[in-house]
Amino acid sequence: MIRALAVVVPARDEEELLADCLDALHRAARHPQVRDLPCHMLVAADACRDATAAIARRHGAQLLELTAGNVGAARAAGSRHALATVLSAQRTLTPDGVWLAHTDADSRVPADWLARQLAYAACGWQAVVGTVRVADWSGHPGSTATAFRLHYHQEERTEGHRHVHGANLAVRADAYRTAGGFQPLPVGEDRTLVAALEAAGFRVKRTSRNPVTTSARRNSRARGGFGDYLRDLDALTG
Repeated sequence: MIRALAVVVPARDEEELLADCLDALHRAARHPQVRDLPCHMLVAADACRDATAAIARRHGAQLLELTAGNVGAARAAGSRHALATVLSAQRTLTPDGVWLAHTDADSRVPADWLARQLAYAACGWQAVVGTVRVADWSGHPGSTATAFRLHYHQEERTEGHRHVHGANLAVRADAYRTAGGFQPLPVGEDRTLVAALEAAGFRVKRTSRNPVTTSARRNSRARGGFGDYLRDLDALTG
């Protein structure tokens, strides 16, 4: 049984979008099916040169500052720190009672995001892998949005999609630890974790019913990540 939640958000110079991200997470934590559980939110501010840290504090998140300049390292450090905080606050709590949810600072989760994840956890799933929606296509040709809908959503229509996004990923803490956690990779740390969970025999729920809204900004933080995928679509369709 899940008895506590921890939500980890890596952030690198995210002063423009982090507040909306955290507001959405607070709404999700207030959902009737979630609000009675302790929910710890942590922002892993990695090599930030702007007001990211101040915004995280102002919006009620615990702050972990690091200088790795690496999203995999930031997710790993944030997860490790958040889990330690939750376990120390409840001495009888064990990792199999902690749900680790992950999103990105440029993303907004739906109000029932955590509630749906907990429903899957109650059915025996040890991890949940969700999909994304794009908030605003400004800066991209109209053909990019069309191509994205065609290629991405065609696969998304059925349960069991093969997408993996750090912006929409959750895992029970004992499974996370057994699978080795996030690796310090500059890109692909989310896919590597999910592959390790599946290889270890954990039940991974891939669902398109709980999408997270993310940005389509062209100045992406991780080379080879979602932003670069969209730029590749620009080149193919422009």
